[in-house]
Amino acid sequence: MPRSWFRQPPAVSLWIIALGAAAALALAMTSRLEASGHLVSQKGRAFQPGSLAINRGDTITIVNDDSDLMHHAYIDSAAFSFDSGDQAPGSRTTITFPKSGSFQVLCGIHPKMKLVVRVN
Repeated sequence: MPRSWFRQPPAVSLWIIALGAAAALALAMTSRLEASGHLVSQKGRAFQPGSLAINRGDTITIVNDDSDLMHHAYIDSAAFSFDSGDQAPGSRTTITFPKSGSFQVLCGIHPKMKLVVRVN
């Protein structure tokens, strides 16, 4: 009998299933971050969105979505400080806000980048 053209060897089928499961998990995790409103993109030398309102103790995740630019997020205030260090393209950094107030997240490489975070 001729072999069917659409049959996959078992190893290939397992790889396809594993890749599909990994993609579904990544999408679910990203959707959860986006749904919480605490995901911030660094792209085109700007934070997107440019401002957030969150609760004390919340965490934001900042993603360097530029393919060729380094970033360096930091906060310098009397109530709270943070420094991400250099952020390579594609990297993520998280900031947890332990105090209420209004904070500016800046980029140490691109001085015009500003994110205002109001913490209730």
